[in-house]
Amino acid sequence: MSRIESTILRNLLYNEDYARKVVPFIESEYFHDRTERMVYDEVFNHLEKYNTLPTKEVIAISVSQSNEITDEEHKNVTEYVNGLDKDEPIDDEWLTDETEKFCKDKSLYNAIMESIKIYDDKSKDKTVESIPELVGKALSISFDPNVGHDYIDDSDERFEYYHRKEDKIPFDLELMNKITKGGLSRKSLNIVMAGTGVGKSLFMCHMAAGNLTDGKNVLYITLEMAEERIAERIDANLLNVSMEDLRSLPKDLYEQKISGVRDKTVGKLIIKEYPTAAAHAGHFRHLLNELRLKRSFNADIIYIDYINICASSRIKANANINSYTYIKSIAEELRGLAVEKNVPIMSATQTNRVGFSNTDVELIDTAESFGLPATADFMIAIISTEDLDNLDQIAVKQLKNRYNDPTIYKKFVVGLDRSKMRLYDVEDNAQNEIVGSGIDEDLPITNGFNKNTREYDFEGIQL
Repeated sequence: MSRIESTILRNLLYNEDYARKVVPFIESEYFHDRTERMVYDEVFNHLEKYNTLPTKEVIAISVSQSNEITDEEHKNVTEYVNGLDKDEPIDDEWLTDETEKFCKDKSLYNAIMESIKIYDDKSKDKTVESIPELVGKALSISFDPNVGHDYIDDSDERFEYYHRKEDKIPFDLELMNKITKGGLSRKSLNIVMAGTGVGKSLFMCHMAAGNLTDGKNVLYITLEMAEERIAERIDANLLNVSMEDLRSLPKDLYEQKISGVRDKTVGKLIIKEYPTAAAHAGHFRHLLNELRLKRSFNADIIYIDYINICASSRIKANANINSYTYIKSIAEELRGLAVEKNVPIMSATQTNRVGFSNTDVELIDTAESFGLPATADFMIAIISTEDLDNLDQIAVKQLKNRYNDPTIYKKFVVGLDRSKMRLYDVEDNAQNEIVGSGIDEDLPITNGFNKNTREYDFEGIQL
């Protein structure tokens, strides 16, 4: 009788607190001995059906009534269970740690054996591309003791959360940081919306370049333009060379500028191209696992250019389904990927035909599916007009914001250098003519909030 297996099974019979803690994480396949696996299955099935632990007698009777085991197997199970006598109490923390280690070891062993089977072409439903995911899943096994937040008892933790500085991915634009309270939060889906040719890809390329300069690992997924076209835009931004001059830049000068970028950052930028409408969250998950295993690359932020031309992993593209449901499904899958990988995802979407000619874009101008803004955590619109073009500016309007009050700096402008694919902060007085900037000279203080200083003044305010 293997020691750890028998210890686990014995405590599943006699230690209810331990059993309820570990059973959600233990798989039947972790027990390689058939007798032990049958004992575990009986414990699990009884606990799931009756919400109590079975006795030895219950297991023996249940096994005897099964038509799927032989008399010899029934005898082995009965003898095994009768040998599981109640021992001296074992430290629950130690036992839980050892059980977690057991689950990890067995899961990894099973994944390796399954990988060998796949490699030998003996698997019916898996290919070699699924091997990294199998191994990665085995390595990520962890017992999560958290079963929810107790409003009263966990108030101290909640207070610490209010005062904890959140790990965010900052922008290099002042007002973008202000409206997001310091940048994009991890586990979030963020969308920039604009009409054709306004600058969705420019916006994301600029942000990706800024993240790289800031030392972040950036994954840029493109389903619209070639990898080289995206890299060209980022080159123009980082090398401070116009798109037109890039093609006439001497190689030695180009290499010198690239070396300068390399010396300034510890981050990496990976650009991956997929055919339009041919890749979904499952492909992106596989790519992230491949990058982690082959290049030791763990993304800090992911850009997807753009969400409407992704595929859904749950719904077939040729299925008889409306665009609302299909795009919403894609958005939910990408947000799920952001949560799983603990990164922010930034993507883009088009305006509809009404929004294309609208100089004050709203959420209802989202193309194809209103399910996208319903799922996104943060959504802005980029607006271009003839007057703004003459000033080398674009307007940014908040459409949805889970990070901050969206009425603060509802609309503002940023500078635009299209030749170098760059955005930049403009002078404060450039915001004065923007309707909805959030600055109200007539009513500077409302309920303690000073709209000019963007700070709360509680003096004289009764709380």
